[in-house]
Amino acid sequence: MTSLVAVSSHLPETVPVDGLKESLGLNDQQVRRFTRLYGLDRICKAPGRSEAELLLAAAGKLEGLAGQEDRIRYVIRAKGLRTTAPYPENPLQDVREALGLRRARTFAVADHGCATGLLALDIAGMLLERDGDPDGLALILAGDKTLTPFSQWVVDVSIMAEGTAAVLVGPGGGPDRVLGYASSIHGRADGVIDLTGDLAKDAIRIYQDALEEVVVAAAEEAGITVADLDLVLPHNVNRVSWTVAAKNLGIPPGKIFLDNIGAVGHSFCADPFINYRSARDRGLLEPGGYYLMTAAGLGQAFAAAVLQH
Repeated sequence: MTSLVAVSSHLPETVPVDGLKESLGLNDQQVRRFTRLYGLDRICKAPGRSEAELLLAAAGKLEGLAGQEDRIRYVIRAKGLRTTAPYPENPLQDVREALGLRRARTFAVADHGCATGLLALDIAGMLLERDGDPDGLALILAGDKTLTPFSQWVVDVSIMAEGTAAVLVGPGGGPDRVLGYASSIHGRADGVIDLTGDLAKDAIRIYQDALEEVVVAAAEEAGITVADLDLVLPHNVNRVSWTVAAKNLGIPPGKIFLDNIGAVGHSFCADPFINYRSARDRGLLEPGGYYLMTAAGLGQAFAAAVLQH
């Protein structure tokens, strides 16, 4: 049984959306759409810090890591984008060395876009189960640096932030057990992920049905129904998409944690873990309660995981 042993996040200082107008090339109508309709207000940005520094800042807050370095069997970098640092920089190896995790196998996963964090969670669980070592742990590092113009915003969808998360995963015995996971990809064979023209129309057309598909599948694997969920921890893409999803799934809007959309913005595949940390700090996770982490990524990848606190 895979479990979350500990989760931490790092949220840099924020800037208002209208403060990004010039750098992103936004017009007044786009600013109004992002703020008034989509609910984005402030976005985490760390212009003077590298990706390695941001990931280390999250890992440095992780309870249970210090003194347990030799138990870490895997370090998994969950990336929303394939390329997040200029060659020959390797932030993942820099973080691994800084944390003293020299015995850990280290690799990155990326091709589920902003749903890759949940893919990394599933992979970590499978690897630890295969090893059969009750003391083994995996460390997931999530969140990207907005290095290029392409990575800074998704046109008319969301503005990308630079929050990061660190997740310690064990084979069992943690406070949060993973009961179900589902994912699907509806992308193109040529790998194109830009949300423009017909691609954008296709993404809008299938989005809600594809999201519902993975949410229902994850709940079924967990042996519950969507109605049994006590809380949903989504990715922070925008408020409108989750308002529609709540209606389609029959989930009361109050059960979907949306506070961080306006407060910190959309931090790639780190969002569900950032939201977990916020929800736990506020006492929103009830013992024995079921909650859902879910996300969608460029390339039309969708994922959901059901956990029990």
